[in-house]
Amino acid sequence: MRKRTSRETIYRSRSLTSLMLLTLSSAVDEIIAVGRRFDARGMAAATTGNYSVRLENGRIAITVSGCHKGRLVSNDVTQMSLDGLPLEAQTPSAEAALHAGVYRLYERVGAVLHVHSVASTTITRLLPEGTDIVLEGYETLKVLPGVFTHDTRVVIPVFDNSQDMPALARKVQARFATLQPEPPALLLRGHGLYAWGATVEEAERVVEALELMMSCELETLRIGRRM
Repeated sequence: MRKRTSRETIYRSRSLTSLMLLTLSSAVDEIIAVGRRFDARGMAAATTGNYSVRLENGRIAITVSGCHKGRLVSNDVTQMSLDGLPLEAQTPSAEAALHAGVYRLYERVGAVLHVHSVASTTITRLLPEGTDIVLEGYETLKVLPGVFTHDTRVVIPVFDNSQDMPALARKVQARFATLQPEPPALLLRGHGLYAWGATVEEAERVVEALELMMSCELETLRIGRRM
Protein backbone atom coordinates (compact mmCIF):
# COMPACT_ATOMS: atom_id res chain seq x y z
CA MET A 1 0.00 0.00 0.00
CA ARG A 2 1.32 3.46 -0.86
CA LYS A 3 0.35 6.95 -1.90
CA ARG A 4 -1.10 7.12 -5.39
CA THR A 5 0.55 9.14 -8.15
CA SER A 6 -1.02 10.93 -11.10
CA ARG A 7 0.87 8.72 -13.54
CA GLU A 8 -0.03 5.43 -11.91
CA THR A 9 -0.71 2.62 -14.38
CA ILE A 10 -3.82 0.82 -13.20
CA TYR A 11 -3.67 -2.29 -15.36
CA ARG A 12 -3.21 -3.02 -19.02
CA SER A 13 -5.43 -4.08 -21.90
CA ARG A 14 -9.18 -4.56 -21.95
CA SER A 15 -11.48 -7.34 -20.90
CA LEU A 16 -11.42 -10.47 -23.03
CA THR A 17 -15.05 -11.17 -22.15
CA SER A 18 -17.59 -9.87 -24.66
CA LEU A 19 -20.52 -7.78 -23.46
CA MET A 20 -23.74 -9.80 -23.73
CA LEU A 21 -26.81 -7.80 -22.80
CA LEU A 22 -29.60 -9.71 -21.06
CA THR A 23 -33.37 -9.59 -20.93
CA LEU A 24 -34.90 -8.52 -17.63
CA SER A 25 -35.91 -12.11 -16.82
CA SER A 26 -32.40 -13.46 -17.42
CA ALA A 27 -30.84 -10.60 -15.44
CA VAL A 28 -33.13 -11.25 -12.48
CA ASP A 29 -32.16 -14.93 -12.49
CA GLU A 30 -28.44 -14.06 -12.50
CA ILE A 31 -28.81 -11.47 -9.74
CA ILE A 32 -30.71 -13.92 -7.52
CA ALA A 33 -28.10 -16.62 -8.13
CA VAL A 34 -25.07 -14.45 -7.42
CA GLY A 35 -26.71 -13.18 -4.23
CA ARG A 36 -27.06 -16.73 -2.96
CA ARG A 37 -23.47 -17.55 -3.85
CA PHE A 38 -22.16 -14.47 -2.05
CA ASP A 39 -24.34 -15.25 0.97
CA ALA A 40 -22.86 -18.76 1.13
CA ARG A 41 -19.38 -17.17 1.27
CA GLY A 42 -20.33 -14.74 4.03
CA MET A 43 -20.36 -11.69 1.75
CA ALA A 44 -24.07 -10.81 1.97
CA ALA A 45 -24.73 -10.37 5.68
CA ALA A 46 -28.01 -8.78 6.78
CA THR A 47 -29.14 -6.45 3.94
CA THR A 48 -25.65 -5.39 2.82
CA GLY A 49 -24.55 -5.15 -0.79
CA ASN A 50 -26.31 -4.46 -4.06
CA TYR A 51 -26.08 -5.89 -7.57
CA SER A 52 -27.02 -4.64 -11.02
CA VAL A 53 -27.03 -5.75 -14.66
CA ARG A 54 -27.20 -3.73 -17.89
CA LEU A 55 -30.24 -4.80 -19.95
CA GLU A 56 -30.64 -5.14 -23.70
CA ASN A 57 -33.24 -2.33 -23.66
CA GLY A 58 -30.72 0.14 -22.24
CA ARG A 59 -32.15 0.02 -18.73
CA ILE A 60 -30.42 -1.25 -15.59
CA ALA A 61 -31.79 -4.07 -13.43
CA ILE A 62 -30.80 -3.47 -9.78
CA THR A 63 -31.64 -4.89 -6.38
CA VAL A 64 -34.16 -2.91 -4.36
CA SER A 65 -33.29 -1.18 -1.13
CA GLY A 66 -33.38 -3.10 2.16
CA CYS A 67 -33.58 -6.72 0.98
CA HIS A 68 -31.37 -9.62 2.07
CA LYS A 69 -29.22 -10.51 -0.94
CA GLY A 70 -29.02 -14.19 -0.04
CA ARG A 71 -32.82 -14.51 -0.07
CA LEU A 72 -33.72 -12.54 -3.18
CA VAL A 73 -36.87 -13.20 -5.17
CA SER A 74 -37.89 -11.69 -8.49
CA ASN A 75 -39.75 -8.79 -6.84
CA ASP A 76 -36.50 -7.74 -5.13
CA VAL A 77 -35.11 -6.54 -8.47
CA THR A 78 -36.32 -3.32 -10.07
CA GLN A 79 -35.32 -1.20 -13.07
CA MET A 80 -33.68 2.21 -13.32
CA SER A 81 -32.46 4.43 -16.11
CA LEU A 82 -28.82 4.95 -17.05
CA ASP A 83 -29.08 8.20 -15.05
CA GLY A 84 -29.97 6.22 -11.92
CA LEU A 85 -33.65 7.23 -11.91
CA PRO A 86 -36.24 4.63 -10.82
CA LEU A 87 -38.47 3.32 -13.58
CA GLU A 88 -40.78 1.24 -11.39
CA ALA A 89 -42.64 1.69 -8.12
CA GLN A 90 -39.98 -0.06 -6.02
CA THR A 91 -37.02 1.96 -4.76
CA PRO A 92 -33.62 0.94 -6.16
CA SER A 93 -30.65 0.49 -3.87
CA ALA A 94 -29.57 3.66 -2.08
CA GLU A 95 -26.28 3.34 -3.97
CA ALA A 96 -27.88 3.27 -7.41
CA ALA A 97 -26.00 6.44 -8.40
CA LEU A 98 -22.64 4.65 -8.15
CA HIS A 99 -23.86 1.77 -10.32
CA ALA A 100 -25.25 4.15 -12.93
CA GLY A 101 -22.03 6.13 -12.98
CA VAL A 102 -19.95 3.04 -13.79
CA TYR A 103 -22.28 2.09 -16.65
CA ARG A 104 -22.14 5.59 -18.11
CA LEU A 105 -18.35 5.67 -17.95
CA TYR A 106 -17.66 2.21 -19.32
CA GLU A 107 -19.76 0.89 -22.20
CA ARG A 108 -18.16 -2.55 -21.91
CA VAL A 109 -19.50 -3.06 -18.36
CA GLY A 110 -22.53 -5.33 -18.16
CA ALA A 111 -22.68 -5.99 -14.41
CA VAL A 112 -21.71 -4.23 -11.17
CA LEU A 113 -21.51 -6.12 -7.86
CA HIS A 114 -21.09 -4.48 -4.45
CA VAL A 115 -20.22 -6.48 -1.32
CA HIS A 116 -19.45 -5.56 2.29
CA SER A 117 -16.74 -8.17 2.69
CA VAL A 118 -14.51 -8.41 5.77
CA ALA A 119 -11.25 -7.88 3.89
CA SER A 120 -12.40 -4.88 1.84
CA THR A 121 -14.05 -3.20 4.82
CA THR A 122 -11.12 -3.78 7.19
CA ILE A 123 -8.16 -2.97 4.96
CA THR A 124 -9.56 0.40 3.89
CA ARG A 125 -9.92 1.45 7.54
CA LEU A 126 -6.16 0.98 7.95
CA LEU A 127 -5.19 3.20 5.02
CA PRO A 128 -4.03 6.81 5.45
CA GLU A 129 -6.14 9.40 3.64
CA GLY A 130 -5.36 9.66 -0.08
CA THR A 131 -3.96 6.14 -0.29
CA ASP A 132 -5.13 3.45 -2.71
CA ILE A 133 -4.76 -0.32 -2.54
CA VAL A 134 -1.77 -1.50 -4.57
CA LEU A 135 -1.57 -5.20 -5.42
CA GLU A 136 1.55 -6.65 -7.03
CA GLY A 137 3.25 -9.99 -7.49
CA TYR A 138 0.14 -12.11 -6.94
CA GLU A 139 -0.58 -14.93 -9.40
CA THR A 140 -4.25 -14.18 -8.74
CA LEU A 141 -3.86 -10.83 -10.52
CA LYS A 142 -4.25 -12.80 -13.76
CA VAL A 143 -7.91 -13.35 -12.87
CA LEU A 144 -8.56 -9.65 -13.43
CA PRO A 145 -9.67 -8.62 -16.94
CA GLY A 146 -6.73 -7.78 -19.19
CA VAL A 147 -3.98 -8.87 -16.78
CA PHE A 148 -1.73 -11.64 -18.10
CA THR A 149 1.15 -11.89 -15.65
CA HIS A 150 1.84 -11.81 -11.92
CA ASP A 151 4.71 -9.42 -12.62
CA THR A 152 2.57 -6.30 -12.63
CA ARG A 153 0.92 -3.79 -10.33
CA VAL A 154 -2.80 -3.13 -10.03
CA VAL A 155 -4.18 -0.12 -8.18
CA ILE A 156 -7.69 -0.19 -6.74
CA PRO A 157 -8.88 3.39 -6.06
CA VAL A 158 -10.15 4.09 -2.55
CA PHE A 159 -12.75 6.77 -1.80
CA ASP A 160 -13.97 8.04 1.56
CA ASN A 161 -17.41 6.73 2.41
CA SER A 162 -20.39 9.09 2.29
CA GLN A 163 -24.15 8.99 2.78
CA ASP A 164 -24.52 11.48 -0.07
CA MET A 165 -24.34 8.94 -2.88
CA PRO A 166 -24.95 11.36 -5.79
CA ALA A 167 -22.06 13.53 -4.60
CA LEU A 168 -19.85 10.47 -4.11
CA ALA A 169 -20.77 9.22 -7.58
CA ARG A 170 -19.66 12.55 -9.05
CA LYS A 171 -16.29 12.26 -7.29
CA VAL A 172 -15.85 8.72 -8.61
CA GLN A 173 -16.74 9.73 -12.15
CA ALA A 174 -14.43 12.75 -12.08
CA ARG A 175 -11.44 10.65 -11.06
CA PHE A 176 -12.24 7.65 -13.24
CA ALA A 177 -12.63 9.83 -16.32
CA THR A 178 -8.86 10.41 -16.15
CA LEU A 179 -7.87 6.75 -15.76
CA GLN A 180 -6.97 4.71 -18.84
CA PRO A 181 -7.55 1.83 -19.07
CA GLU A 182 -10.33 1.60 -16.54
CA PRO A 183 -9.78 -0.02 -13.13
CA PRO A 184 -11.64 -3.26 -12.39
CA ALA A 185 -13.09 -2.05 -9.08
CA LEU A 186 -13.21 0.62 -6.39
CA LEU A 187 -13.25 0.59 -2.61
CA LEU A 188 -15.19 2.73 -0.15
CA ARG A 189 -13.41 3.24 3.16
CA GLY A 190 -14.96 1.16 5.93
CA HIS A 191 -17.78 0.22 3.59
CA GLY A 192 -16.88 -2.34 0.95
CA LEU A 193 -15.96 -3.26 -2.61
CA TYR A 194 -17.52 -2.41 -5.97
CA ALA A 195 -16.40 -4.62 -8.87
CA TRP A 196 -17.59 -4.88 -12.43
CA GLY A 197 -17.24 -6.83 -15.63
CA ALA A 198 -18.81 -7.56 -18.98
CA THR A 199 -20.97 -10.23 -17.32
CA VAL A 200 -22.11 -11.16 -13.82
CA GLU A 201 -19.69 -14.08 -13.94
CA GLU A 202 -16.73 -11.84 -14.77
CA ALA A 203 -17.66 -9.31 -12.08
CA GLU A 204 -17.99 -12.14 -9.56
CA ARG A 205 -14.50 -13.38 -10.45
CA VAL A 206 -13.13 -9.89 -9.83
CA VAL A 207 -14.80 -9.78 -6.40
CA GLU A 208 -13.40 -13.19 -5.46
CA ALA A 209 -9.88 -12.42 -6.70
CA LEU A 210 -9.69 -9.06 -4.94
CA GLU A 211 -11.11 -10.48 -1.73
CA LEU A 212 -8.39 -13.16 -1.74
CA MET A 213 -5.57 -10.71 -2.39
CA MET A 214 -6.81 -8.18 0.18
CA SER A 215 -7.06 -11.00 2.73
CA CYS A 216 -3.44 -11.85 1.95
CA GLU A 217 -2.48 -8.20 2.45
CA LEU A 218 -4.19 -8.16 5.84
CA GLU A 219 -2.48 -11.40 6.87
CA THR A 220 0.87 -9.99 5.79
CA LEU A 221 0.28 -6.95 8.00
CA ARG A 222 -0.70 -9.17 10.93
CA ILE A 223 2.34 -11.43 10.61
CA GLY A 224 4.66 -8.50 10.00
CA ARG A 225 3.62 -6.86 13.24
CA ARG A 226 4.49 -10.02 15.17
CA MET A 227 7.89 -10.62 13.55
